[in-house]
Amino acid sequence: MVYPHPVDPVIEPFDVLDRRLVQALMIDGRAPFSRLAEVLGVSDQTVTRRYRRLRGEGLVRVIGLPLGFRVGLHQSQVRVSCVPGAAGAIAEALARRPDIAWVTINAGGAEVACMTRSRSRRERDSLLLDKLPRTRQVTGVTARTILHTWMGGPDGWRGLDDLSPDQVAALRRPIRDTGGEFELDPADHAMLRVLERDGRAAYQELAAATGKSESTVRRRLDHLVEEGVFYFDVEVLPVHLGFHVEAMMSAAVPPSRLDTVGRTIGAHPEVPFAAATTGSASLLAVVVCRDIGALYEYVTVRLGAIEEVAQLEIVPTLRTVKRAGLLTDGVRLVDPTA
Repeated sequence: MVYPHPVDPVIEPFDVLDRRLVQALMIDGRAPFSRLAEVLGVSDQTVTRRYRRLRGEGLVRVIGLPLGFRVGLHQSQVRVSCVPGAAGAIAEALARRPDIAWVTINAGGAEVACMTRSRSRRERDSLLLDKLPRTRQVTGVTARTILHTWMGGPDGWRGLDDLSPDQVAALRRPIRDTGGEFELDPADHAMLRVLERDGRAAYQELAAATGKSESTVRRRLDHLVEEGVFYFDVEVLPVHLGFHVEAMMSAAVPPSRLDTVGRTIGAHPEVPFAAATTGSASLLAVVVCRDIGALYEYVTVRLGAIEEVAQLEIVPTLRTVKRAGLLTDGVRLVDPTA
């Protein structure tokens, strides 16, 4: 059952140490508490208590994920138009699917957007060509294949700036992105199933899941991370960090300038995700701002300075139902099986 959405959620903003801890985990999600404490200048016990509280209350979750194109996942952004009043039910039905990582209700409440991560074209096409079109409350479906990602995944969001450059450098792990597909073995998949629930799971738990020794699991996980196959994502709702407006942005950019513009927009602190896609609007991004005024300033000033951005569409997110595989009520994160 999808996590219920409260009418008036109570949102407590994170304090400075919470924000610093979140940013540190975005840099290295599996850094030992002792290392985090050393970099943040606090005691081990303080870091441990903070993290356990934030995670226990469903406010922060570190999860391990595969980099889609490296392991053969077919990723698409899908927009589903619905009859009035049907968006909630359709969003919840999509959120129950394990091959869908993100689900939001957008626009005036008559559109659902989702991000698919299918293991085969057949699985993806079954959703797009069979299941969704046959749903009576669906009036239209559009899909865009993700071709390239400039921001998102192992790069980490630049929206937090609570750590000094020296602290960031102390936590940064070298990654060798060799490109191309990487074939995961059964033990890798078993380890990934644990990490998708808890990216900081102990090596003992990973060893039990894979049937390997702890030392073998440690070496294999380090290898997968260093090769850019696995990465650790920190899920936290933007409202806890003081960002109350989220929107989906699409723009048409000339092919010859797409990579340059995508890199520029992906470097903006307001953008946690930016990708090139198929379709006439070749650039897709998620924009997070503190309020409507900040969104207006971002669009008119920062985007306005990029001449190649054309046919710009900004669609506000009314409600996030699922993010990175976790359900949310707008305040907390919860496992789909809870």
